[in-house]
Amino acid sequence: EVQLVESGGGLVQAGGSLRLSCAASGFTLDDYAIGWFRQAPGKEREGVSCISTSDASTDYADSVKGRFTISSDNTKNTVYLQMNSLKPEDTAVYYCAAKDAPLLGCSIAWLNNGMDYWGKGTPVTVSS
Repeated sequence: EVQLVESGGGLVQAGGSLRLSCAASGFTLDDYAIGWFRQAPGKEREGVSCISTSDASTDYADSVKGRFTISSDNTKNTVYLQMNSLKPEDTAVYYCAAKDAPLLGCSIAWLNNGMDYWGKGTPVTVSS
């Protein structure tokens, strides 16, 4: 059974940092790409970042470039999202999702084509 479990969310002041984790089971990261999404209250879900370890590709939404870093530890089958310099507008529920690794590398546009498996999310609140 494929399962994705997010953790690491919480309350942080603006300018602070959090590291989210996405623990995968039922498949290996070698074969799948992982995307991080977020959904703020009253807003549409948006793709934040992705990683495909099969070709070491990563991508970021413009809103988080230079502040967020995605990484993976394939020995732990876990993907991380390091979030620095957090802003109140980063407040959202963050989800990780998985899909078969793309042939040409992952991208934010690729994330928006749909994912196969989803976690339940972890909330992030950034206070001003």
